[in-house]
Amino acid sequence: MTEINLIQQKIHEIRGEMVMLDFDLALLYEVDTRSLNQAVKRNLERFPIDFMFRLTQNEWENMISQNVISSGYKRNKSLIPFAFTEHGVAMISGVLKSEKAVKMNISIIRMFIEMKKVLIKNTSIKGQLQEMRERIGEHDIQLNKIYDTIEHLLDLTINRVKWTERNIIGFKKNNKP
Repeated sequence: MTEINLIQQKIHEIRGEMVMLDFDLALLYEVDTRSLNQAVKRNLERFPIDFMFRLTQNEWENMISQNVISSGYKRNKSLIPFAFTEHGVAMISGVLKSEKAVKMNISIIRMFIEMKKVLIKNTSIKGQLQEMRERIGEHDIQLNKIYDTIEHLLDLTINRVKWTERNIIGFKKNNKP
């Protein structure tokens, strides 16, 4: 498995945010989770709520029940992990000084950027499709109005002037002997 695939598997959407859990980051940075969390706690001023938050018991149990979490972490359900947003992950590089942490951090940030690009592109395409649908819908309504008007005019013309009742133009033959 490539590093990119490994990182992709570790990114979860929680509370509408793309986040990585503390034990996944510890695995990628090749440190133990306790050490990572201690480094973060020593530098809490760097991790406001929009950078890091602790999962609720329900969020954690939901992830476990959906098999989002590998079996090794299911054993200790009482330890509820921290979730780090893209900005929190970026901040971790300031508290973990190892060369591996810095390199992995760069890879993770690049992955977050790529994911944002894909989301923006998909949102743009979805918006364009909606706009096209609305335009086509407007044109269909206009075309239907035009067709209805033409049919109405044709009906009026046909009903007004029957072929046999029309005024004959040109030479008229006199039937008198």
